[in-house]
Amino acid sequence: MSASTTSPQLDSTSIPHQSPRLSDDKPLRPDRPKPSRLKLTYDIAMIIAISIDLLLISIDAILMSNFSYSAAAWLTVGDTLSWYRDTLHDPLRTAGGFFTLFLIFELLVRWIIAIKRKVYYRWFFFPFVHWYEVLGCFPQLRALRLFRAVVIGRRLYQLGYQVLPQPWINRIKFYINLLLEELSDRVILTTIQNFRQQLTDPNTHKSFIESTIARNRDEIEAALLSILRQELAPKLQELTASSSGGDVLATEMGNAIKEGLANTPELRRYLRMIPIAGTLIESQLQHVGHNIGENVVYALNKRLLDPERLDALMVAIASGVAKIDTDNIALNALISSIIDDSLTEFEAQVKVQHWKHQDMLNL
Repeated sequence: MSASTTSPQLDSTSIPHQSPRLSDDKPLRPDRPKPSRLKLTYDIAMIIAISIDLLLISIDAILMSNFSYSAAAWLTVGDTLSWYRDTLHDPLRTAGGFFTLFLIFELLVRWIIAIKRKVYYRWFFFPFVHWYEVLGCFPQLRALRLFRAVVIGRRLYQLGYQVLPQPWINRIKFYINLLLEELSDRVILTTIQNFRQQLTDPNTHKSFIESTIARNRDEIEAALLSILRQELAPKLQELTASSSGGDVLATEMGNAIKEGLANTPELRRYLRMIPIAGTLIESQLQHVGHNIGENVVYALNKRLLDPERLDALMVAIASGVAKIDTDNIALNALISSIIDDSLTEFEAQVKVQHWKHQDMLNL
């Protein structure tokens, strides 16, 4: 295939008559080029024509229903309804058929123009992009024509033209948000309720806990190790300091050894057998025992609470806890409580109707 017939690239394809993507609340910036007056006039005319067509279709459907016949008989206006059915119904259907033919012809013309101007990357993209217009050409799906009116109105609004009064737009947005929020809340609450019912099954509950812990053992070990290093290790390392807890533990150990020597009757009896020096030796021996107790504590702290050994101990503890048996009853109860509390809090947040707190309620 020659270069002249190669399909255009996406980044080089010019897309006229397409408004840029903007938020629903911001009109087109004044520095953006606007479509021609003819295009704007045509869009406005199509909105009016589609609105009138849908209005007539709705009125005709209501008047031709059995409910209208019963209501007309009750209101004693049956002759007027019969006149409408005999005189106006068929012409309106014929006019609607001609309007449908016009929409089909107009859609084909726009498709040809889009192909000529290379609006889309492939020529057959047009009916997929404008699917609501294609389906709206079928008499049974004429309600989809409303989508085109909405799209045209949105494009005009983005261009800076006030299609509807701003209070109407705000109210429409409010009710759309209300509908979407209520629908999504119902779906989420139903899902939570189904999840709660599944957790009440012992087999499902056990399988859920086992699979959750099995998939996250590495993360559990890493989290425990981080907590131990951050919280427990500094507290233990304080014992090696020359003040605070280290002195208290060493002093208590020395006092314990001193009391042990003092409360040993055999030692006291043998020492008192030594004249004059026995009592002095006993006092010095208790003092030496006290110092030995303190030195033993300091030596143990220095060796056992060495940063490298302490970190290895933390790693061993975290690894051991991460390999915990999932059949542990206390563990199952804890996880069940956490899941239930989490679902309860999440359910409470979902039940909050945020639309009641919006300023649009003052409209």
